[in-house]
Amino acid sequence: MAIELLSQDVAAKIAAGEVVERPANVAKELIENSLDAGASEVRVEIRQGGQRLLRVSDDGHGILPADLELAVARHATSKLRSAADLDAIATLGFRGEALYSIAAVSRMTLSSRARAADAGAEVLVEGGSLQHNRSAGLPVGTVVTVENIFFNVPARRKFLRRPATEASHMAAIVQRYALAYPSCRFQYVNEGKLAFSTDGSGREIDVLTKIYGRENAQQLIGVGRMREGSGPSDWGGRRATGGDGEREVSFMPDAAPSSAGTRGEVRVGGYVSLPSLTRASRAQIDLFVNRRYVEDRALTHAVVQAYHTLLPGGRYPLAALFVELEAAEVDVNVHPRKTEVRFADARSVFSAVQRAVRQAVVEGAGVPDLPSGRDSSPALAGEDMSGWAARRQSILDAGSGRQPVIPVDMPFTRAPETDPLQNIAGTQSEGGGTEAFAGDEQAAPADPDQGLPPLRVVGQAGAMYVVAEGPEGLYLIDQHAAHERILYEKFLAQREQGGGPVAARQGLLEPITLHVGDVRAGLVAQHLSELNAVGFSVEHFGGDTFLVRAVPSALSHQDCERVLDEIVQGLAENRDLVGEELEARLVKMVCKRASIKAGQILSDIEMKELVRQLEQCAAPRTCPHGRPTMLQLRAGELERAFKRT
Repeated sequence: MAIELLSQDVAAKIAAGEVVERPANVAKELIENSLDAGASEVRVEIRQGGQRLLRVSDDGHGILPADLELAVARHATSKLRSAADLDAIATLGFRGEALYSIAAVSRMTLSSRARAADAGAEVLVEGGSLQHNRSAGLPVGTVVTVENIFFNVPARRKFLRRPATEASHMAAIVQRYALAYPSCRFQYVNEGKLAFSTDGSGREIDVLTKIYGRENAQQLIGVGRMREGSGPSDWGGRRATGGDGEREVSFMPDAAPSSAGTRGEVRVGGYVSLPSLTRASRAQIDLFVNRRYVEDRALTHAVVQAYHTLLPGGRYPLAALFVELEAAEVDVNVHPRKTEVRFADARSVFSAVQRAVRQAVVEGAGVPDLPSGRDSSPALAGEDMSGWAARRQSILDAGSGRQPVIPVDMPFTRAPETDPLQNIAGTQSEGGGTEAFAGDEQAAPADPDQGLPPLRVVGQAGAMYVVAEGPEGLYLIDQHAAHERILYEKFLAQREQGGGPVAARQGLLEPITLHVGDVRAGLVAQHLSELNAVGFSVEHFGGDTFLVRAVPSALSHQDCERVLDEIVQGLAENRDLVGEELEARLVKMVCKRASIKAGQILSDIEMKELVRQLEQCAAPRTCPHGRPTMLQLRAGELERAFKRT
């Protein structure tokens, strides 16, 4: 096949694919242009997730009428003049490809009026072809309207997600730039309704409150040196809430010396969450380099490493961190989307982030740091070992007939007169920390739906596993996974019977007021029917506030507010789940929170009832998440181990 030059139309669409993947990428490029133009107010409006309409308007310095047509040409920019400028880029945009790429795959109207101009102008570009250029009466600023994105690229359009999913990506973009530029007022309008807004106060904590809600924002701590009485800085004054109320402070970025003597300092500031506020993924660790949002796995790992030994496995903090360094020390010309960067001294940046976050968490949370060296063990450091001794003795005395001495963080549940598992469903060991499952490296039985033979309970091992004997050998049953399976099948049975919610409800004497943040409020309102179906009674109270009047009875002894917060977070991370799939996930989340926890000592009656109910399950050998509920040690294996065969 002969080699030919691509047509200008094909080349434009290929180039556009590097910059524009979905409507959220369009919003990102347009917001960056607005901020580079010195805007103090940015408004983003969308319809059908941005696929039908996306409009970004600002009050920046605008574009001269003579330059308006040139602005939509490829490689046209006001931010670079020579190749030397690439060595120290100080603006968000610089490639001169955004407007050209957007216009190539949509119907784009660019309207603008410069401060020095008496009137504005407007150009319309459809599929890369200029339709008109005319004068227009406009206020100072710029308005970019993008309609029918990918109308001429059906191969790309078919990969767009549902409007709700695309809208969620758009909201995340607006939130990030609102965090990076708190002195700029942002408004995000979805389907004619104001979904998110900031007041431009200049305080990042105000934006974080809008995003995460008031309760979660109160669990965020500042990173960087806190100077009492200092005036506003480049980082903006912030309010820190302490025992004596609020006080105006300024969090200055911590400076970390670079490993290379000739390089500039690295400064880190922002906010991170206390160890009590976590998420199931790293998705809410937002990083900014010179006020530019970036995605960097190394810096994200530095944040996670700063919480070493402070968080349970599989949990991650919230963070909004701002890294400042000289423009010449970072290369942002790595990818057309400009979310990837390279550092001249990556090691010093990694160390600065890790050190600043660790110091903030240790000081803010009051967590004693472990000393380094050989003397770091509690015994050699002279720490009190009585807590562990009491815990160990409680485990050893379980089932022996002696009344164990139970530490405060190891609740002991006596067998009730009716259902022994009803009360222990809501009991959680706060001292146990993580929720243990049977090891993932162990293979589950070949047939997970195979029933169990009658089992005789022998005892409990490690306050986590029930030891039982059957006709085919010994069974180690993970009490958490087993109870999770039992609750899950009870929920399924109630749904099959029909009528009312899937789970039995427990009414609350006083409703719980739940603040979910402006962006997640729409998501919760959208899924109220699913939440009510699994046993909650939630109603919208206005804004980002919801009232919880009832919870599933299995959660009556839990911290319901924290459970609901985790469920809302799960909804945010799984926006594409619909119908029965979403309901099943919600049921699994409720079962996980309501089931017996690792480290909880059970009486003989409770263990027998747990095993009895597990025997009646349709799929007793795995939990709802697919992990094994038990390990089996067959009689033949025992005989070989004792050299009897």
